[in-house]
Parts: sequence; structure tokens; C-alpha cells
Amino acid sequence: MIQFETESDRGPFQAALALGKQKVQNLIETHPDFYPMYTVDGRWKHEGPVWTHWCDGFLPGMMWMFRKHSAPGSAEEQYWLEQAIRYTKPLEQRKHDRDVHDLGFVFLSSYLRWYRHSRDKALNDVIIEAGKTLALRFKERGQYLRSFVGDNSLFIDIMMNVGIIFYAARETGDRKLRDVALRHCLTTRRVLVRGDGSTAHEGLFDVDSGEFLKQTTHQGARGDSCWARGLSWALYGFGISYEYSRDPRFLETAEKCADYYITHANADGIPPWDFNAPNDTRKLVDTSAAAIAASGLFRLSRLLQDPVKGHFYWATGLRILRTLCDEHLAGEPDWQGLLKGGVYHLHKNLGVDESVMWGDYFFLEALDHVLG
Repeated sequence: MIQFETESDRGPFQAALALGKQKVQNLIETHPDFYPMYTVDGRWKHEGPVWTHWCDGFLPGMMWMFRKHSAPGSAEEQYWLEQAIRYTKPLEQRKHDRDVHDLGFVFLSSYLRWYRHSRDKALNDVIIEAGKTLALRFKERGQYLRSFVGDNSLFIDIMMNVGIIFYAARETGDRKLRDVALRHCLTTRRVLVRGDGSTAHEGLFDVDSGEFLKQTTHQGARGDSCWARGLSWALYGFGISYEYSRDPRFLETAEKCADYYITHANADGIPPWDFNAPNDTRKLVDTSAAAIAASGLFRLSRLLQDPVKGHFYWATGLRILRTLCDEHLAGEPDWQGLLKGGVYHLHKNLGVDESVMWGDYFFLEALDHVLG
């Protein structure tokens, strides 16, 4: 937790947290048991394509953070505890979901926070089972966890999910699970992270030989570009993988990705949706990538042995967070999301310059880092 010189320095972050509580309370009272993904003209979209159900853990995850930041023993704390449990419980059935590569998103944001609160072994068992399920996606030929797209596909996003396999391995002592997670990270590092720290969205393999074929993308500008959210996933995800494995190669990769982000983002710390975006979309930013990067930088700053660089990462995360609070919060009552300016999928025209659930979640997580 950062030590603020004055209470006024803390004020904008507390106000943003309070606004988040208000937005989520309005959502769950108006549309109970609904798990949103992105807004359309500021209102959460209830119908239409969602691509995959990868965001369901973020809403209860936000509620667990709200409980933490409520006065102990208060009616507010009890309210958020009850709501967090209510929205977390239905996710248990997803622990056997073999159709997605996003079980880390679903369970680390929700069930892990619940388990840390209650220490109920049954909750931990759910997380472990989800980690084992995700590990079933591992392709021996190629050494990677396949994406939901197909057996030949590796996504940079999976770096945010592989942590649940590391977690299951640690909790059970299963060396095979740990080996799957390690090999996936090493393959991702080799084929999707470039020498300058930029990243590709997707890698394609020959499924018969396991040979890596090429870098490509679904959401970035080009196969050889650097999609901003993907870079933030890598920055954050390799940091998590280092926390679990203590493999110095993963820390080095996280730092490379962080340094690329810092040197290529706009002056206020907010990146374009793709760092190599064509001129006609260059001005379109992605605040969700910024929120992920800020939270990832806060985590990364605590892992470094070099206090100077650690402080630099922390200060950079703080600058990004201040920009988000000052310029991108949705203060209007009729805008249902918390953070404006997110981008889900430009090419499919889904959630472009809107609020997105992962943007709101990682923004709140970044606030949690600084407010303690």
C-alpha cells in the first residue's frame, strides 16, 4: 500500500472506488443475476454475441474487493459479502468447462478471493479442479495450452490463465501440473514475445509435428503488430508466472513487456488499442489495457530486487491510475460501466470505446493495490 502525503492525495482513488460500488449496486439491483461483458452507448449489453463466456468471474471479483474496502462489521460489508457469494457460487459448474482457455479469469478473480476470505477447503478444491481442467488443453506436440479457437492455436491471453495451473500444482504437489504450466510459459515466451518486448496475439502450429508456423491475430491490427491488451496480458501474466515458479526467465520477460509498454504508450500512460495501429484508428485508446498494465506494474514492482526499477514501475502504475481516474471515469448516472474508453473487439465492432468488464475489474484491482 502506498503512503500518501495527504488525505487529498488519496481522495481521487477513494472516490473512484465509491463510484464503482455505486455502479455495481445499481447493476445488480436493476438486473439481478446478470453477468455483463461490455456496454453499448454506455449501457450493459444483454443480448447478442459475446464470443466466449470468459468474463463471468470479474463481477463477483469486484464485489469481493468492495467487501474488503468496507468497514469491518458494517452493514455495507455484510451486503457485499452476501452479494459476492451469491454471484460466485453459480460459477462452480465451470470448473469442468473444457471449451474455454479462460478458467483463470473465471476462478482466480472469484473463488480464490472467496477462499482467501473463508479458508474453506471446499472452495480451494473448486479452484484446483478448474486448474486441472485447464491443463487438459496442453498439446505435447508444440508444448502449449491450446486456445478455444483450435488445437493449432496459442493465445497470449492464456498467460493470464496459466496461473491457475501453477496454483493447482502448488496446492496438490503435482509436478506434472507444474511442468505443463512451465512448458506453456516457455513456449509463449519463445513464439509470442519478440526481442523488443512487444507481443503477438496468436501463434499457429502444425498439429502433427508441433512446429511453430507463424504469428497472427484476431484482435490486433496485423499479425506482426502489438495489440495493446495482449501486451498487458503478457506483462501481468509473466509476472504471475514468476511469482509461482521463481523462474528468472519469466521475470525478465515481464520486465521486457513492461518496458515496451512504458516507452510506447501515450504520454499519459494510456496506450492506443494497438501500438502499430493504422493512422485512421491510431487515436483510439484502450483504457482496459491501461488498467491491466497498471495492476501488473504494481505487482511487478514488488517482485524486483532492484528498488530503483521497482519504484519506477510503481510510479508508472500510479501515473496510469491517476490518468484513468482524472480523465476516463464514467461519472454520468446513465453510463452503467465504471471506466470509459475500453475496446473489446474492434474488427467485430464489439465494445469499442465503451466500458468492458475486465477494464472495470483490473481498474479496481489497481485501486486495491494503492489503497491497501
